[in-house]
Amino acid sequence: MKRLECSCGSQVFFESRDCVHCGMELGFDPLALEMRSLSDVGGGILQSAVGGRYRMCANGTEWDVCNWLCAEEDTHPLCWGCQFNRTIPDLSLPGNIQRWWVLEQGKKRLLYTLRSLGLPLISGWQDPEHGLLLDFIEDGRSREEYAESFVSTGFVGGVITINTLEADDVARVAVREQMNEPYRTVLGHMRHESGHYYWARLARDETIRSGFAQLFGDETMDYRGALDRHYREGPSPDWRKYYISAYASVHPMEDWAETWGHYLHIQDALETAAAYGVIRKDVASLEVGERIGLWRDLSITLNELNRSVGRGDAYPFVINHFVESKLAFVDTAIRRLQQQPGQR
Repeated sequence: MKRLECSCGSQVFFESRDCVHCGMELGFDPLALEMRSLSDVGGGILQSAVGGRYRMCANGTEWDVCNWLCAEEDTHPLCWGCQFNRTIPDLSLPGNIQRWWVLEQGKKRLLYTLRSLGLPLISGWQDPEHGLLLDFIEDGRSREEYAESFVSTGFVGGVITINTLEADDVARVAVREQMNEPYRTVLGHMRHESGHYYWARLARDETIRSGFAQLFGDETMDYRGALDRHYREGPSPDWRKYYISAYASVHPMEDWAETWGHYLHIQDALETAAAYGVIRKDVASLEVGERIGLWRDLSITLNELNRSVGRGDAYPFVINHFVESKLAFVDTAIRRLQQQPGQR
């Protein structure tokens, strides 16, 4: 994430709606990937301090779950990011606006990173064959109204599904402990599932498929059987030698998605660290091996800082040479994807 500022010079957050220093209204321009300081000129039109006229996304004006902007001339009421939604939580039920806000923040950070990487990215409404959509759905574990339903977080047919329970801190931590996972976040889920989406866009690339088979294994192996075996027997005792996480050992496709997700973690964290002067290097100019080495050092620092204030590790993972080779493959795959057509 780049460093974002108000026109008054004060630092603001990616999710900010106004500047706490000067009170100026703020909105994020998803096409320029910049925060805009705004003045209301009437009729729902906002004038940027650096030029340009916008409208606030309808999900921001009506529900306060979005701070992204639409260009004045856009006819769609939703911003570019909110147009990726297919299903949102039932807002008539208590707590769902807050859950939706959490889900939106995770989704917006995912879209920011994908866009900053120059990856092909278009909504499924615009391109039903190659586009991406998201469903935010609840089930019987959180609502009596859906007593007989069960919704799994996952990806199929161009749609990422996130169970809204993941936006509930207490419920998510309970599942994390039950599944013996050291890390479980909404953003982590979304980054992982985006890996499945982009694999679908890479699947016809024979060079990529060949490299995938050498590093990750046979993607055609029985997925359901592998998943059942994982939950019945647990991961192999030596999984740490070959995988970034225990879940990555389930199946080659989950290994790919976990590795993809961690590549996005590293990309965004290093960009943030450089933007705030924590590291003094142009991250974009570094080869993937240099970025990984830089991240190893930075993640240890982050973990020590967390431990110093009594918190758990910020990044409870180890990148050994097997995992590094897989991250390098993801970097190669991203370069191939950057050559594909598609709105960015």
